[in-house]
Amino acid sequence: MNCDPTNSPGIDEAGLTEDAFLGGRLRLRQPRAGHRAGHDAVLLAAATAARAGDRVVDFGAGVGAAGLALASRVAGIDLKLVEIDPGLVQLARDNAAANGIKADIVTLDVTSSAKTFAAAGLVPDSVDVVLMNPPFHDDRRHRASPEETRALAHMAGPATLESWISAARRVLKSGGALTLIWRADGLADALAALAHGFGSLQILPVHGEAAKPAIRVLIRAVKGGRAPSRLYRSLVLNKETTLPKMQLDDVMAGTGLLPLAAP
Repeated sequence: MNCDPTNSPGIDEAGLTEDAFLGGRLRLRQPRAGHRAGHDAVLLAAATAARAGDRVVDFGAGVGAAGLALASRVAGIDLKLVEIDPGLVQLARDNAAANGIKADIVTLDVTSSAKTFAAAGLVPDSVDVVLMNPPFHDDRRHRASPEETRALAHMAGPATLESWISAARRVLKSGGALTLIWRADGLADALAALAHGFGSLQILPVHGEAAKPAIRVLIRAVKGGRAPSRLYRSLVLNKETTLPKMQLDDVMAGTGLLPLAAP
């Protein structure tokens, strides 16, 4: 599908690339420099359970990769993308239109107040599914990128994850589900934040290489859930993998699901 260039204010066309996702079924324009969508967004979409008619919100959507990937797999969802950077918001709108996906895309800081959320159409207890890839580098341990959009996308303060999870808890209906991707070495922080109002946790570690520690965790949590937690067998992205190679290829092509998204 063609992604024709736009002349949207604030977008430098020379500084953009057009990249294929999901085996070419989803094409996204994104900045050449700064934060770029990749494996994390595809894995997040493949780990998110949704059904036609669900109201789905992608926090920190960037150019729309995760939310649009989910919508390309699950037809009929009511999709809303939330992003703080106006330039990325415009690109997300262009990407949704170019791929024929209907989505409401708003400029909003995920840490905003409930009143600000409500003004953007996100009132409490109104959403079925939230997915998110929060800024994940600890600003006490990593130097921020000089590229402003990259710094916004990657750098997290001590309260970042907790505030994002709190916002998800506020907008989700009882029984609604949050799916997130986070640093594996920050798992304890994620579990602590999810302990307030969430349960029925499902956790999938993601390794870059089989012999090395996990680099990411995918977590699904249910608002008010009471089922026992589940820890799934790891996903390994490179070389040897604990998932059959064909299944991993299907996930990256957008035709396969990760266990967290299973009915």
